[in-house]
Amino acid sequence: MLQIGEFSKICQVSVKTLHHYDRIGLLAPAEVDRLTGYRYYRAEQIDRMNYIQRLKRYGFSLEEIQYLITVSDHKELASALRRQKDRLKREQQERAVILNELQTHISVFERTGDIMTYQKSYTVEIKNSPKMNALAVRAQMGVDEFGKYYGTLFERVPKERVTPTGLNGAKYYDEEFNHESSDVELFIGIKEKDKADVVLESCECAMALHRGGYSTLSEAYGAVVSWIIENGYEMAGAPFELYIKTQFDSLAPDDWETEVYFPVRKK
Repeated sequence: MLQIGEFSKICQVSVKTLHHYDRIGLLAPAEVDRLTGYRYYRAEQIDRMNYIQRLKRYGFSLEEIQYLITVSDHKELASALRRQKDRLKREQQERAVILNELQTHISVFERTGDIMTYQKSYTVEIKNSPKMNALAVRAQMGVDEFGKYYGTLFERVPKERVTPTGLNGAKYYDEEFNHESSDVELFIGIKEKDKADVVLESCECAMALHRGGYSTLSEAYGAVVSWIIENGYEMAGAPFELYIKTQFDSLAPDDWETEVYFPVRKK
């Protein structure tokens, strides 16, 4: 048997962490002396501790690890590991985009001396939005769920024998934005009006073109709202975005293009 200090050194994890793992039922000591309260671990528990530490390095939460260490089905466990691998890949790609944005920001700042230059790079124009027939789904959803809901829409295309126009988008109905849960309508443009869920009528909008990944879309939104206020307009409906160039065009995030629309009217 190993005392908790010895077990801590061998596994390179703090005694405080071992106490926490015991409290939450993740890894209990093999034995606790009733008189002294000393905790003892068996040598075979080293493998379990190392497995927990490895899952932590993979980015699983302690709650997820509690479940995974009980999984005996190989297929289920492999599936969980593959999903985590995909998640880490997405995070790696997002980090690369952020790193590139940071480098560009540094370069522009060093050249101009203006730390806010990136917010002044948008050209806002008054433009009539395109009229669209669309398959649509509206729900309380988080941004990370867009893919799931778009998946259901695209599954309907062959089933309902409609012709996509290639123009897809999202419309935001809440007064305030919540990354985890907002009232959002996702839509994909189709040619057949009689098979459309909604017809998005053309309307006068203030529009800005955003180039790059979606993580900085808020800058385009900010630029459009500032322009509206400064030019004697007011908002007249829910804002929406159209995805002009995306990853589905085999483009890197830097080359994606999104049009941001705010319906407006003159004050």
